[in-house]
Amino acid sequence: MDTTDILIVGGGPAGLQAALTASRVHRRAVLLDDGRYRNAPVRHMHNLIGADGAAPQEFRDRALGELAAYDTVECRPLAATEIRPTRTGFVADVSEGSSQAARAVILATGVRDELPPIPGLNVVWGGRVAHCPFCHAHEFAGGRFAILGTEPASHLGGLLGPIAGSLTVFPLEGDTTDAPDGMEVAGSHIVGMRDTGSALELTLADGSRESVAVAFIAPPQRQSSRLPEQLGLDLNDSGAVRVDEFQHTNVEGVFAAGDMAHLAALSASTSSVAAAIASGEVAASSAVSYLMGQ
Repeated sequence: MDTTDILIVGGGPAGLQAALTASRVHRRAVLLDDGRYRNAPVRHMHNLIGADGAAPQEFRDRALGELAAYDTVECRPLAATEIRPTRTGFVADVSEGSSQAARAVILATGVRDELPPIPGLNVVWGGRVAHCPFCHAHEFAGGRFAILGTEPASHLGGLLGPIAGSLTVFPLEGDTTDAPDGMEVAGSHIVGMRDTGSALELTLADGSRESVAVAFIAPPQRQSSRLPEQLGLDLNDSGAVRVDEFQHTNVEGVFAAGDMAHLAALSASTSSVAAAIASGEVAASSAVSYLMGQ
């Protein structure tokens, strides 16, 4: 069985950057990409200098083109179904039936957003409903903004206040209708939504309809892969993998990057492409240092 220096699992920004960083110092790397991306519903990425407004697929295509210039990296459109520690490193089972040995592993498998079961939400998610004001609010500046759920309203309201023409909090089922920090709160919870082409129409439980330009929500996140659990990685209270400043996990030789991991001192990961890229670079640098010490 061929052994690579670093196995990178996940082809989003963190994994792509990790592959580039390893390749720049001629370390052999295999990147496994199962084609699932958290930002797949988004038409354009924002808050990424040099690529503000680029389509996610355009970004990935450009990154893969850049990686093709390096002989030491192999990008394979496959999934890792299991990773096992061995005496000399790790062995991964790959979805097409092969196995891949590696001396170190970088997980960049991402998270999935657990959306509430509101009819129509999954259709407009990534369009007129989003989670990140830094990435998604400017294009709707001056319009009526909705915040979905009373729990995140104060934090989201503080971020969105300078951008929105007006802000209304729309409770989710089970929320109270108490106004956080004096904000306007709708008197009934949301039971449906749709994009009309010019606005987001919200249907409330009392039968009324409200029109807004865009809505923001703070859904909980879950690991997209079972690999952290299989490898016995420690998790933070958020459910993200716990890493140190160098993206080390509690398992020697395993590093984690992107939305799936963060420091114990943080309450959640920084969900942005720029942060994912930065953590991918650190993870690869750390993996190379780890290999040098073996």
